[in-house]
Amino acid sequence: MHLEPEHILQICAAFTAGGILGIEREYHSKPAGFRTIILICVGSCLFSILSNSFTTNGDRIASNIVTGVGFIGAGVVFKEGANIRGITSAATIWITASIGMCIGFRFYGLALLVLSLVMGTLIVLTKFEILIDGLRQEKDYIISFNVNQYTVKELETEFKKLHVYYARFKFTKQQDEVTVYYKIVTKHEKYEKLNAFLLDSTFIKSFEV
Repeated sequence: MHLEPEHILQICAAFTAGGILGIEREYHSKPAGFRTIILICVGSCLFSILSNSFTTNGDRIASNIVTGVGFIGAGVVFKEGANIRGITSAATIWITASIGMCIGFRFYGLALLVLSLVMGTLIVLTKFEILIDGLRQEKDYIISFNVNQYTVKELETEFKKLHVYYARFKFTKQQDEVTVYYKIVTKHEKYEKLNAFLLDSTFIKSFEV
């Protein structure tokens, strides 16, 4: 296999595409940042070039790119309290690899189209998502308090005063400490009032979101 001018073009194109996506990820301080996204895009492109150069079993190299990228994506997904974070970063890694593969298989127009759509999703639709979240959000709360000082009924009475919709889905008790798990749905500004109440209350020992 000889180094051809088109190979150089493909690697440079993958580097550029990865850099564009990486800048957006780095700007928002995501787990997979500038260098990581570039390496994923260039690596996927290189493996695709190699796969396309073999007359036999080349498809096996291409198919294993997806498996390898899956392991990398899983590394940026983590659980924080009752919430799971990093799904968008994992999806970005996955789509970055597909763009690199498009360039490696010479589908330049398709790679450019997908890159444009991905950047639009990460930049423009993020603002739209924030707007929607401002209208209605669903969060899981884990609230602990001393059963001798406070009751679930009193806590849920405060929820009603704040006009938040709630559903209790788990309840645990260890000695005098009660931990209640809630799924709460309300507007963004009401979450701020709820958090302020939980922070200021002398009866609430701790809470997680």
